[in-house]
Order: sequence, then structure tokens, then C-alpha cells
Amino acid sequence: MTTVSLTDVAGYLPGEPVPAEFYTEYPGAEDKLRNHPMFKVPPLRHHVAADETNADMIERAVQSLIERHGREEIQGVDVLLVHSQLPDLPFVGAGTEVARRLGLNPEWLVDVANAGCASFVYMLKMARQILTSTDAKTALICNAQSAAGQWFTQSEVRKLAQAAIPGDGCGVAFVTTSAQSPVLDVETRHIGDHAGDMTVALEDGRKYWEPGESQLRIGFTDASVAKVLARGNRLVPEVVMDLCRRLGVASTDIDVLITNQPNRTFLRNWREALELPAERHPNTFDQYGNLFGAAIPITLDHAIRSRQVEDGSLVVLGGFAHAGDFAGAVAVRWHGGRD
Repeated sequence: MTTVSLTDVAGYLPGEPVPAEFYTEYPGAEDKLRNHPMFKVPPLRHHVAADETNADMIERAVQSLIERHGREEIQGVDVLLVHSQLPDLPFVGAGTEVARRLGLNPEWLVDVANAGCASFVYMLKMARQILTSTDAKTALICNAQSAAGQWFTQSEVRKLAQAAIPGDGCGVAFVTTSAQSPVLDVETRHIGDHAGDMTVALEDGRKYWEPGESQLRIGFTDASVAKVLARGNRLVPEVVMDLCRRLGVASTDIDVLITNQPNRTFLRNWREALELPAERHPNTFDQYGNLFGAAIPITLDHAIRSRQVEDGSLVVLGGFAHAGDFAGAVAVRWHGGRD
């Protein structure tokens, strides 16, 4: 079987860090969920500029890959997979615009709409499948998150506890048919029973695309938050443990665990369930907030740059999406060779 490697990752964070006070000291900032563990405010996050798009961020993130691997190598990718947490346009994904900007001509181009905060794991699985079953040799995976500086800064939404948690950013990865940093195995679950539990709300009851004055927000309630917390606490350790069993290793053998970064409670509960010390579970939540789908590649890039990932490390990437409709984990033997 063809070996597929997660050869490199890179990240981009827009603008200067935005302090928590941008939300907590905003006039009228009060919400009954503010003190819930799901909504403990990170000190910092980044926001996209008013005219900054998902394609802009991807283009900037990919520059690091171009510097390390050469423009021709990146422009020659056979597969382009893109996930945008908040699409810039209805009907149109960012993938074709990314291809135009970067001068790509991929045989495979997929804008992935599902898998949310764990979409990097899902796209890595897709890339691995395509590269092992076709003539394709290389893939570019892109995760862009731009909701924090756009959706959550609306005047009414900005008052809510949910607004202070997200941050914006972009993570990208170069995947190749090589044995450099092999993808060892992937575990994914699509959980239909939890579909539809993530909702949006408008005070006037209109559909989100209909004209009106109320501002779109996530439809969190005490009951829905409790469901998400319970599912998230369970799902990520489950998929990681199932992956470890297939690999024949214990969870304690994981050298570096990279997860999505929704809040401090999940991060603590996940590493405790997997019996891992904090130093083996990199945490970027306090610096960048909840980066949704971009969190895993950005946190992995951060961990590599800060020397938290040593050559030969068993790296496991894992997370869950939305209200628990997807969960996944992937194991990589890292030999990145980056300075």
C-alpha cells in the first residue's frame, strides 16, 4: 500500500491580538452563560480585517510551504481540499479562488462543508484515500476560520458569552506519497443521531437569508450546552482510544496530542481521560481562542515551531465537530525535519 505522509504544516493569524476586554467591557455585555465552563473567556484571539477573505488567509498561510518546498512543488499539487468555517459567498466555496490565486491546477478539488472543528482530520483521511487509490501524488489541505472578526463582532452578538470565545486564523498542510512523516491510521465517525443539534437563531424568527434587522447567533441554550459538553468529553477520548487500539499502543504512548481548542474544560478533560500530562497536549486556546477547523493545523504548527514535537514523535490529531455529529483522530509518525 502506498505510504502517505503529512509532510508539513503552516499557519497564519490575522492582525494584532484582540484582548478579552473587547467583549467583556462592551456596553450591555451580559449573558447567563458567561460563567459556564464552555464560555470561559480566553485572554487573546485574532480577528480578520474587514476586507480579508478565507482565500486571502489561505494564500498567506501557504507562503510558508512555498518557502520550504518551492513554488513549483506546491503549484503542482494534484489534490486541493478546503474547509471554510464561514464561507465568503453563498453557493461558492473558496477552493477555486485558492487555485486561481496560487496558480494551481489540481485534478481533485473539494470544498468540504462538514466535519467542522475536526475537518482537518477528515480532509487528511480524504487526501490519504485519494493518494493511495489514484495516480495523485501530492495534496494541499486548507482550513480557514473567519467568523470571529465578522459574525461574532456584530453589535448584538458581541454582548453574548459565545462571542468572546472564537478567534480567526488559517492552517494548511502539504501531504505527499512518501515515508517522511507517515499517516499510520485514521478513525472517523459520522454520528447522524446528533445532526441538527447545532442551530442558529434570529430573534425575529426569519430564515438567515431573508431580509431583516435581527443578528444571527448560535442557538445555545442551557440544555444544548450540556449536551455538547457531555458529548465532547466522551467522543474525543473514544476515537483516540479506538485509534490507539488498532495501532497496538496505549494512549500514554502518545508523544504529542493535538486537538481542536474549544475551551479549557475540554482540553483538561481530554488529556486526563487519555492519561497524558499537560506538556504532551499543546494548548493554544489562551493565545488564539477557539479556531474551529483551523485549530488543529495551527496548533500543530505552533507545537513544531516551539520544539514540542521531536523527531520520531507519535503525534495524534483529534477532535469533534458541531454538537457532536462528527469525531475523528489520526496518527502520524512525525519526521518533519523543520528548523
